[in-house]
Amino acid sequence: MRQRRWRNSKVAITYNQNEAIAIKDAIDLLQVTPAINSNDVVVITPNWVKNQNPNSAIVVGQESLRQIIRLFKEKNPKRLVIAVGSADDETRNVMDAVGYSRIISEEGVEFIDLNHGPFERINLNHSIVSATNINKILNEMTVLVSFTQLKYHEEATVSAAIKNIAMGWPPAEEHGFPKKQTGIHKELHSFISAMAEQIPIDLSIISASPAMIGTGPSKGIARHTGLVIVGCDPVAADTVAARLLGFRPQGVRYLFECANKKIGESDVEKISIEGIPLVEAENIFSKAAYGDGIAVDKPN
Repeated sequence: MRQRRWRNSKVAITYNQNEAIAIKDAIDLLQVTPAINSNDVVVITPNWVKNQNPNSAIVVGQESLRQIIRLFKEKNPKRLVIAVGSADDETRNVMDAVGYSRIISEEGVEFIDLNHGPFERINLNHSIVSATNINKILNEMTVLVSFTQLKYHEEATVSAAIKNIAMGWPPAEEHGFPKKQTGIHKELHSFISAMAEQIPIDLSIISASPAMIGTGPSKGIARHTGLVIVGCDPVAADTVAARLLGFRPQGVRYLFECANKKIGESDVEKISIEGIPLVEAENIFSKAAYGDGIAVDKPN
């Protein structure tokens, strides 16, 4: 496995009712894009799980995706690729129906459907799914960006950056729609952590504007909180995101497993947070989601 591009556990939390602006502010705080150069192959994987309006919190916003594309495109990488494998329908059906095709065309970037080949085979440390096909872009990319909405999840507890890659990259051509026919969901948390061992995420962009509460990944309630979390360490970013939903990493098994495997940092005391303090973000989120301030953490 290649090393992550940025070997730190910095996480930025920003607030703006315009999701695209909040994303740009968070990425600017981390100062990661200046490192991108003409030798890079940047791959962005947005959550396009199914054909739904982004206001539902099921899939990402079109203009927010455009913002992320432009932030990397201005650094002139060798290739800039949108790579997605929808779980509910053929990926192109989702991208055409929701409007992502227009964004890709207007911005002039590549698209790869991860549900189809060419593939290579990777081994997984998983009791049921011991190997899977993965699109060959895996070995060409130098930077992987995971972009998703924050959700409660009826099986994974929390759906954020790590799960987005773990479930978006295995091809439906092998695992079926909705990627359940080979046993991924029988040990879902272990599958997520096994995928995280093999596919390093360089930048995690987790939007809580909107986020999905109640249940998920598609039957919950959307709440616009104005918050965005961006991190160089996917475990750290997902740990901070889980805090907004009221969970410590011990309460999200795949996060606990990822931390034990040293994939990233889950100790919030060791995570460097830029922008809005974590407790303030927890209160902003819970007031928008539930009408009252609830925080796992306490002010220093």
